Amino acid sequence: MQNATTADGATGLVGDAAEVVSSSGAQPARSRRDRRAANKAKKMLPGTDYNKRHGIKLFLLIAPLLVMVVLFSYLPLFGWIYAFYDYQPPIPLSESEFVGLQWFQLLVQNPAQVAKIGQVLMNTFAMSGLNILTSFFPVIFAIALNEIRAKWFKNLIQTLTTLPNFISWVLVYSIAFAMFSSSGMINELLQNLHLITEPIKFLDSGDHIWLKMLLWNLWKGLGWGSIMYLAGIAGIDQELYEAAQVDGANRFQQIWHVTIPQLLPTYFVLLMLSISNFLNNGMDQYYVFQNNFNQKWIEVLDLYVYNVGLGNSSLSLGTAISILKSLVSVALLFIVNWMSKRTRGEGIV
Repeated sequence: MQNATTADGATGLVGDAAEVVSSSGAQPARSRRDRRAANKAKKMLPGTDYNKRHGIKLFLLIAPLLVMVVLFSYLPLFGWIYAFYDYQPPIPLSESEFVGLQWFQLLVQNPAQVAKIGQVLMNTFAMSGLNILTSFFPVIFAIALNEIRAKWFKNLIQTLTTLPNFISWVLVYSIAFAMFSSSGMINELLQNLHLITEPIKFLDSGDHIWLKMLLWNLWKGLGWGSIMYLAGIAGIDQELYEAAQVDGANRFQQIWHVTIPQLLPTYFVLLMLSISNFLNNGMDQYYVFQNNFNQKWIEVLDLYVYNVGLGNSSLSLGTAISILKSLVSVALLFIVNWMSKRTRGEGIV
């Protein structure tokens, strides 16, 4: 009995000692965790040196992009000064005659100039209008591509439709010339099959030129335009589809009631940006496809500015037209943003 009591007492002493050791060892560990948490909370407080250093790092991260924006978007605005001079290269601007608003007045006072600009604006509105009316094509293509179950086939289609975006318009015209010129593959094939007796003028005619440019633009940009919508589809919460399946919705109903509503915010933002850039068609596509037969119907505003400024060596007049185009584009941006806030409750700026 004495030995048992001694053993029990020893066991109790050992337990008490272990408890003391564990408590003494846990206390420094707990205090270290508390200090780390306090330091972390201190770093997150506003106005601390940590936040300042973090803000500087983030600024340095975007600094190269800001420099590019300044160099390529804001610095060229200095060239607007040429619209107020009668500039003739290579005479320096300091030696050119200051004419004020003469070039702007010429745009509205000369009947021939007014008629020319009217035709150019009609071409611009037609091209931009067709692009806006078909702006939902990338949405449909993205949804259809997402429904393909064979992953290899889906990747193949996406790659083949995205590649044309990286082909310059010069090469696109080379392809078009090889296929659709009077001696191209299509005309040769139709003549060999005795379906036509004379070559069809696909490129050397102004007939249906707006539709032709639209089709080329869709071929080049459809796959690239669908990438953003594919990313949007990938970000849709899968629980929405599961809830629709529980309610008995088939695949088409899931697309109509889940996928499309989730993509509409992205579509409306891109649509508003397209409307604000209504006058900015670009000139690459129309420059390579223009010729004496279709120039009247293919000359959009950007191409007209290029033809006036460099083709007719009237840089001052071309700059004046470009200024008006930019001001109208900015006005369209604010109008579209205001309409978006009134109708949807949110805008882009």
